Amino acid sequence: MQHAFITGGGRGIGLACAQALMAQGINITIAGRDLATLERAAEALAAQAGRAGVAICVLDVTDEAAVHAAIGAAAQQFGPITILLNNAGQAHSAPFAKTTVAHWRQMLDVNLSGAFHCTQAVLPQMLDAGWGRIINIASTAGLKGYKYVSAYVAAKHGLVGLTKALALELATKNITVNAVCPGYTETDIVQDAIANIMQKTGRSEEQARAELAAANPQQRLVQVEEVANAVAWLCQPASGAITGQSIAVAGGEVM
Repeated sequence: MQHAFITGGGRGIGLACAQALMAQGINITIAGRDLATLERAAEALAAQAGRAGVAICVLDVTDEAAVHAAIGAAAQQFGPITILLNNAGQAHSAPFAKTTVAHWRQMLDVNLSGAFHCTQAVLPQMLDAGWGRIINIASTAGLKGYKYVSAYVAAKHGLVGLTKALALELATKNITVNAVCPGYTETDIVQDAIANIMQKTGRSEEQARAELAAANPQQRLVQVEEVANAVAWLCQPASGAITGQSIAVAGGEVM
């Protein structure tokens, strides 16, 4: 049975992906920083588990030693990790001139270095198994620019670049590496962005949501289940020829 390790798995896109993969009979370890959030997610997942199992792991992906320890512990519970979903991320806005070094480093540490640490920790298990799927949740911010989030955009572009480079290194190893790039999606990060727009501009919540949705030609926010469907497809054995790709789930915003 396959074993998927999902960072940021307690809510939003990560939880939706866990649900989609469990529906395929895959054992899941969800990792995140908040124990209570993980416990609630695990309880919900266990209700649908069927033959698949679910475990939780409190983890800060920016801590290299903690990542390696967590990956080792997860493998002892459900066997080698064959699917890695690097989903943990943060997005904070600031004009470039007001972007501090601390802000810059935090965006790179969480959105890029976290994926680096997790991938380095998991890769030996995939190589030993002779099969693997590495999926990086990037963003349309990894494919284009957005104002006032330069550090986040830089980190997500870096994640797309890492995806391409690693896909080439692993092309003959039966391990695929892809990025899924959602547009504005109905998550806590987007809810925070809506609150920020409301605070700074005086717009209503409806107006703030419409401003974000306007970037999507379908004039709506993406739903987490739509992102999870793309991830689940990439994890299937029949998707073995898909590697090095950055797949936008964004209603046509990026083509």
